[in-house]
This record gives sequence, structure tokens and C-alpha cells, in this order.
Amino acid sequence: MDLRTSEESGGVVTAGKSDALEGGLGSKVKGVGSISNKDVFFRADKIDLKSLDVQLEKHLSRVWSRDREAQKPKEEWEIDLSKLDIRNVIAHGTYGTVYRGVYDGQDVAVKLLDWGEDGIATTAETAALRASFRQEVAVWYKLDHPNVTKFIGASMGTSNLKIPPKNPSSDGHSSLPSRACCVVVEYQPGGTLKQFLIRNRRKKLAFKIVIQLALDLSRGLSYLHSKKIVHRDVKTENMLLDASRNLKIADFGVARVEAQNPRDMTGETGTLGYMAPEVLDGKPYNRRCDVYSFGICLWEIYCCDMPYPNLSFAEVSSAVVRQNLRPEIPRCCPSSMANIMRKCWDESAEKRPDMDEVVGLLEAIDTSKGGGMIPEDQAHGCFCFSTPRGP
Repeated sequence: MDLRTSEESGGVVTAGKSDALEGGLGSKVKGVGSISNKDVFFRADKIDLKSLDVQLEKHLSRVWSRDREAQKPKEEWEIDLSKLDIRNVIAHGTYGTVYRGVYDGQDVAVKLLDWGEDGIATTAETAALRASFRQEVAVWYKLDHPNVTKFIGASMGTSNLKIPPKNPSSDGHSSLPSRACCVVVEYQPGGTLKQFLIRNRRKKLAFKIVIQLALDLSRGLSYLHSKKIVHRDVKTENMLLDASRNLKIADFGVARVEAQNPRDMTGETGTLGYMAPEVLDGKPYNRRCDVYSFGICLWEIYCCDMPYPNLSFAEVSSAVVRQNLRPEIPRCCPSSMANIMRKCWDESAEKRPDMDEVVGLLEAIDTSKGGGMIPEDQAHGCFCFSTPRGP
């Protein structure tokens, strides 16, 4: 049986090689006598046809995938994977894994999106996700604001991407399905806002820093909303800080262009403690769901604490919708700041201010008289009942 096939034509590797088909035939077949490179004969009962079929399918799939990629016109946001050097894992998210890396000499964060590649999603669902991703990436690529993480580019296929192995001691690289997607954004060395607040949980933040961070976040959201983009997952974990403590909105994993009809935007998308009542209740929503989430973040920035730390997800969801539960504002909080919180997390989405209005309210706050949260070592008893401070 002659198994020789031209390698250049995209077929099986020449069987005359001792390690034919990446060990498929070479490891399964016992040769007889001396074998020349010109003529090779195998015993049919010693050939593992199932292994041969698998190897052939993988090889042809790679060839066809390369052919399709070569035929498709490149989008303006598509990156050159040969310029991307992925280093180490820095985070695991709902939609994939985030790595630190270098792209064309620039420090970057690389998010590998592997939804639809776990065998659970149907072909149609995966195709819909990829189509939506392609549309939204085209929007992200055009965003340009100092408080929005700079989007560098993306790739719709990762077949040529070298992923560091999960086990550092192992050799080589891990691989992803060729249909997985890759997003590259600028790297922020300051970590997440959540981590920064946790580090300052005991001593709290100076009021000027509270206002600076709040303004950065509000300006970034106002910009997104002006582009008709609803983030849908505004929380301190999704905000990054650069080396100068400037805040950058990140993680557009569930962001989408705002629908003309609010009823087209439904479903529980986001993180429970930050989700607006209408989102938790499965009702139609719009960009005002981000305003609600901003109000919770504002409380968190001021208090350097977590909202609802002693409640389960189910308790939070029920209480926010049915009992109008909100974080308790400490008495030391200046009324100007407290009023913004209350306006933003109003039960009625229509009564919440737009983010550009919030920017104006924050800019009007006088920070010269202090007004920051009282550190734990200076407070007597519960901070919520400490002596009022600030204007």
C-alpha cells in the first residue's frame, strides 16, 4: 500500500519518513528488514486507521484554515500575530484569560476569548458570538479617550499564537482552537481600582483622590455614552490605574452598542452588587444602568469598602429590587457627594442623571476643606455614626 502524498499539496506527510504523521504511523507500525526511502511497505493489520484519520483531519483543518485566512481581507483593527509576544497570566475572567505581553515593542495586556470553544455552544451560537464580536471590535478600535483603556487591536483566529504553558516547567507552548479570538489593549501597571481600594481599606483615601478617581470614571463613561456604548459591567474590578494613578475603563467583555429600542437590551448582564434594579429584574434597560453602577462605585471609592459584604447573591438581588436596598452612606460623607450617590442609584432609571451631568456635579465639589472618609484607627465605633466632616 503506497501512502506517499505530496506534502506541498496539503496531504499526508511522506510515509517514507521514520516518524510519519507526527508519530501516528511511525509509532504504530513495525517495519520488516531494512527500509529504503524510496519504497515503503506496511502490514495492513498493524496500521492504526483511526489515528491516521484523526491526524489527517487535523492537518487538513490547519491547511483549510490558513487558506481561508489568506483569502479574507484584513480589517483595520486586525493585528499581526507575529509581532505579539505573550509572557505570563495576569488574570482569569468570565470570557477568557488575560496575559501580559509585548506587541511591536509596546507593553500590552492580551485577552484570549475562548467562548464557544468548549464544545457546549452550538455552531450557530459560536458564529453569532463571533459576528457580534467583529462588529463591536470595530467600535472599540475607534475609541480614543484618556479614561478608556486604549484598544490596540484583535485577531479573529489564534492558530499562529504561541501561548505560554500552564506548567512553567514544561517545554513548548499551549495551543488554542483556531477559532478563538484575541484582544490586545495597552497594559496598565497600577492594577485594578479594586486592588487599590483594598490596599487603602484601613487608612482610606484623601477626599481629593476620591474626587479625582470619580471624575476619571465619570468622564470615561460619559465619553462611552456619547458614542452610544453601554458598558454593562461597571465595577471597580473593571477599572485600571496607570503609573500616575489615572483611571482607565477596561474589560469590554459584555459592552455593546446601545440599542435604539431599549427592549432589545435585556438579560442579567453584569455583577450583582453593581447591577441596576431593572437589570436584575430582567426588564429593558439603557445606558442609565451604567449610571446606577457608577453610584455604587462612587460609594466604594469613598468608603474603600465592599457593598453588601454580609449578604448572599440571592439576598442582594431580591433586596435591591423589592426593598430598594442600597449601601449605607457614612455620616462623615459630605452632602454634595452623598447626593450624587443617591441620584445615581435612584430606583427609577429615568430619574438618574446622565453621566455628563454627573461630571459637572463632581467638578463643582470643593475639596479644599477635606471631607474624606475617617480612617478606622481614628473612628470611635461604627464609622456610620462618627462626627460629620466636610461641607
